[in-house]
Parts: sequence; C-alpha cells; structure tokens
Amino acid sequence: MDWLYVAILIIVGLVAGFINTLAGSGSLITLPVLMFMGLPPTVANGTNRIAVLFQSLVGVTKFKQKKVFEWKEGTGVLIPAIIGSLLGAFIAVDIDKDIMRKVIAFLLVFMFLMLLTNSDKWIKGQEKKVTGTKKILQYVIFFLIGVYGGFIQAGVGFFLLAGLVLGSGFDLLKSNAVKLLVVAVFTPFALIIFMVHGQVDYLYGFVLAIGNVAGALIGTRVAIKYGTGFIRYFLMGILFLAALQLFGVFEKIFNLF
Repeated sequence: MDWLYVAILIIVGLVAGFINTLAGSGSLITLPVLMFMGLPPTVANGTNRIAVLFQSLVGVTKFKQKKVFEWKEGTGVLIPAIIGSLLGAFIAVDIDKDIMRKVIAFLLVFMFLMLLTNSDKWIKGQEKKVTGTKKILQYVIFFLIGVYGGFIQAGVGFFLLAGLVLGSGFDLLKSNAVKLLVVAVFTPFALIIFMVHGQVDYLYGFVLAIGNVAGALIGTRVAIKYGTGFIRYFLMGILFLAALQLFGVFEKIFNLF
C-alpha cells in the first residue's frame, strides 16, 4: 500500500472514530474513501467493520473506566441486535443500496427534528424500566437496528442513540456508551459473514482501524468532559450533514465544479 494511502486512511479513520463515538455516521466518510482507493462497495462495506470493531471496543472500555454505564444496561438489547445484524449482513452481500440511502436520509431528518424539539429527553434522560408490550417493542426495534447495522453500518449509531434515549430513557452520554457496547458485540457477527464471502481487505481495514481507535480515544474524553449538551449540538450537526450526504447534495455541488 502507498504511504499516501496509509496517511489518508489514518486521518479519515481518526475523524470517523471521533464522530462515531459522539454521534454516528463516520462510515459515511470511510466507505467512499475505501471505494475511491479501489475497493468494490461490498468489500469496502466489509473492510470498514474491522475499524468499527476496534474503535467500539476502545470507546466502550474508556466509558466503562469512567463509570458512565453498567454492563447490565446494554444486555437487554444485545440479543435482538445480534440476530438482526446477522440477517442484515447476509442481505448486504449483493443488494443495491440506492433506495435504502433515501429512506435513511428521511429518517435522519426526522431524528434531527426530534432533537430540535425534545431537548430534555436527550439531555437529562428519563430512565425507566421497560416491561410487557413495551419490552417486546424494544426487542423489535433493536432487531431492526441490528439488521440495518449488519447491512451497511453507516449511520447505525444514530438509530441506536434514538432507541436508547427514547426507548430506555438514557441521557446522551450514557446512550453513547451503551451504543458502543452494542456495536462492539454485533459487529464481529456481521464481519464474519463478510469474511466468509471474501469481502474484507485486511490491510486496509487494520490501517483504517489505527485512525478509528485514535478518534475513539479523543471522542470519549470530549464526551465525558463536555457532557450531554455538547453531544446534542454535535449530534444535530452530524445528522444534518449525513442527511445531505445521503440525499446526494454534496455530490451535486461537487459536480458543478
């Protein structure tokens, strides 16, 4: 691999790891870069999982060291998310993603509006015990999030945050920590499927992971230091940019020049 590519992957990984730790959608940056470097879309999708896995493991470890969350707080949603990620990874091996891009963009805009109008839920949190029908609904929601995460990964952090804040009542700081735990657990299952299908470039993946890990270390420190208010505004900004990217706005602007 050319040293220029190494430098680009580490820098892009650092930015993506930081964004993923505080919000989500860092893969919307890394996937195009991997494809620009010559990897087919499916291989880029699989290769990206290596960096995401290491970034999530490091991030969740740092959050746990700072006592931001307890292990048991993430266990209730892990199994449906894992099952969903396996299904999503099988779907991702050959599917065309154009329609999905538009659907995701609309969902991100909706989440942006939710953040704009319901700030207390996101900042203060309203932790509650989920039981009965609501618990079944929570399982279904996290199964679907797992399907999406196994399918493409990019933006899954947004949906995990929404599920954890609105479904479990966690504030944004704790939700980010539990989000990383969920991603760290379901990513290996999806990664194995991509590996079996020969859709992982290990050299690119591990170089990218160096940057992602560095970004996760910085991101956890920023999240703990500045708290939920900062995370909310950062999340809103990334949501807005991610939606524009998925709608193809940046590509159209680039084509003008």
